[in-house]
Amino acid sequence: MSAQIISITGLVLIFLCATLRSVNMGAVAFLGTFLLGTFVFGTSEDDLFAGFPGDLFVVLVGVTLLFAIAKHNGTVDWLVHTGVRAVRGRIALIPWVMFLVTGLLTMVGAVVPGAVAMMAPIGLNFAARYRISPMLMGLLIINGASAGGFSPISIFGSITNGVVERSGLPGNPILLWISSLLFNTLLSIVVFFLFGGRKLLDRRVTATDAPPQDEHGGEPGGTATTTRTNTAVLTKATALNTQRTATLAGLVVLAVGALVLEFDVGLLSMSIATVMILLWPQTTKTCVAEVAWPTVLLICGVVTYVGLMESVGTIDYLGNSVAGIGIPLLAAFVICLIGSGVSAFASTTGILGALIPLAVPFLHTGQIGAVGLIIALAISSSVVDSSPFSTSGALVVASTPEDNRDATFRGLMVWGMSMILVAPVLLFTIFVLPGWL
Repeated sequence: MSAQIISITGLVLIFLCATLRSVNMGAVAFLGTFLLGTFVFGTSEDDLFAGFPGDLFVVLVGVTLLFAIAKHNGTVDWLVHTGVRAVRGRIALIPWVMFLVTGLLTMVGAVVPGAVAMMAPIGLNFAARYRISPMLMGLLIINGASAGGFSPISIFGSITNGVVERSGLPGNPILLWISSLLFNTLLSIVVFFLFGGRKLLDRRVTATDAPPQDEHGGEPGGTATTTRTNTAVLTKATALNTQRTATLAGLVVLAVGALVLEFDVGLLSMSIATVMILLWPQTTKTCVAEVAWPTVLLICGVVTYVGLMESVGTIDYLGNSVAGIGIPLLAAFVICLIGSGVSAFASTTGILGALIPLAVPFLHTGQIGAVGLIIALAISSSVVDSSPFSTSGALVVASTPEDNRDATFRGLMVWGMSMILVAPVLLFTIFVLPGWL
């Protein structure tokens, strides 16, 4: 059996083991790298570690540490409550506030599952309180996370742009971000009207919309409420203090420094987070433990294994196989389908790190525009996070009140499975077929 077939089989086993055993895919990928690299391919330790993405490691740790600080010191709460107060009782705008805030969080560095994990309980609580469809609220939160997830300083964006740069392909980080933002916004407009948004347009918060109480006297899901007045229904915004103001300023510095001044995202975010820790050591000392270490392990493990695959010629082998289909447009569409299909059941971050390198040899032929296909592949792989078998979809189901949970699971399953086909078709038609990118 050739080295290429062995490494492909190893990648399939990594995905299967991680999915069936519910373990971190990155850890399994490191195991595969060690076993195959050392005992099958005879690769040296130095060559194995050459595939470790040190730049992505710093990006992932830096941005998630800064996000953990923002969450811990109440900056995120301030953003959420300020957004909700800004709608002035317009119930139809509440899901869009969740969309915007979740998008903002991922845009400045929060991992998509982490942002959804924080926003889903809040959003689904609002949905129960104001009689909004859980499907509507949940999908807008997930789409918002994807919309901001490809900014140049975000996790998805950093992974995609980093892989593209290391592969020697032309890229357009800003266009990728704007494309994801527009696609997810338009998709959310469809979701809004498909799942009852029209009925919300004429509704405003009234005294009868007071939060329902559970058997413990709290809001659904066990969240306590401090007041029951109509004013408090919109929630009282957390006041700004010195630490929250400094955090907001740090996020602005990160955005300007990375987007305008082109500083390294990882080093800049790590520096800002470290300054915050030095200024407030007592209130930030636990934040290092809240870094998205599982995501760091996942990405570094998968990318390291892909580096092993590249060293034994697997990437070229697969890319040439795709190119060998003979019809470049069909090959490009197949790549997008693979991305959406696998990502619906596995980690999107892992898919982004694994599939883009597989398309590199095909893209180097120049038969298909690299920028257009990368955008189509990236968005196709992320928009299916609404599947209940994906982390984001599962978080929405778990945050839905129990009496609506089964219906929400079925709804997300139908929606997520439909996106496996619908998203690649739309994205391929927009970004690849015209040949303008």
